[in-house]
Amino acid sequence: MPRIAITLGDPRGIGPEITARALQDLTAADVTLIGAEDQISTIPAARRIGVGSWGEGVGEAGPWERPGPSRAMRAGRLAGASVETAVRLALGGEVDAIVTGPIHKHALNLAGYRWPGHTEWLAHLAGDVEVAMMLAAGSLRVVLVTTHVPLRTVPEMLTTDRIVRTGLVTRRGLQGWWGIAEPRIALCALNPHAGESGLFGDEEERVLRPAALALGASGPFPADTVFVRAMRGEFDAVLAPYHDVGMTAIKVAAFGQGVNVTLGLPFPRTSPDHGTAFDIAGTGRAEHASMRAAIDLAIELAGRATRQPG
Repeated sequence: MPRIAITLGDPRGIGPEITARALQDLTAADVTLIGAEDQISTIPAARRIGVGSWGEGVGEAGPWERPGPSRAMRAGRLAGASVETAVRLALGGEVDAIVTGPIHKHALNLAGYRWPGHTEWLAHLAGDVEVAMMLAAGSLRVVLVTTHVPLRTVPEMLTTDRIVRTGLVTRRGLQGWWGIAEPRIALCALNPHAGESGLFGDEEERVLRPAALALGASGPFPADTVFVRAMRGEFDAVLAPYHDVGMTAIKVAAFGQGVNVTLGLPFPRTSPDHGTAFDIAGTGRAEHASMRAAIDLAIELAGRATRQPG
């Protein structure tokens, strides 16, 4: 069976409870749970790796506690150590894929992990490899060319070279992990109506079209049609120029059931498409569908990746 490592994410959030529910009837993988010792102890798994104790109060000391840290900093340390442990297991061949629970970026920053998100951080931990963020829900797969950056900086970051590099990572991921021999990739436009022949912007002709030609991709197509066409099976993936246009498409199409995939790593990594949801953590109202989808996809990708030559 595929060997999957699952990190619980921020111990204050919904990660521990949705992981517990998602694993209730799972029999298709050998699961290693990584997180706070007192949280993983109650969740059935083949193996558990504790990275410290969380406890209920700020003052309850664990291995990661130092004099005077805030509750958020402690949570960030536990979440960060969990991810680092999972990556070490994957790089060492002890697991075939990892699934990461929701993290809180501010807490990680307080704990010294200065990364804008899992994607960039995992790329560094894996050896500063070229990666891309994909959101997947059924037949709709969206890959972000730019990720967690201010909208005003997107036009200057959206170069032909960047689009081509993201497209190449996407093609390799679709071939190696999804088994699609000749991926059909579409490029989403930056401007309304794909620029309307330069009336609303020239990035489509000046930057995006040359990238599409270099990749052998289709487009650029207007954002208000390209995702619908992909959902109908016309494309295997859509390259989105910036974060919100891609994320909005996937969440409108399948909110609560989408999966975040990091392409380009030497091992598959997935996560649910939502955050920590501190406001409902511990109330029993958190939905676990996206976490289960992330686990199921990790199992599928791991099984295919381990069959690849070399």
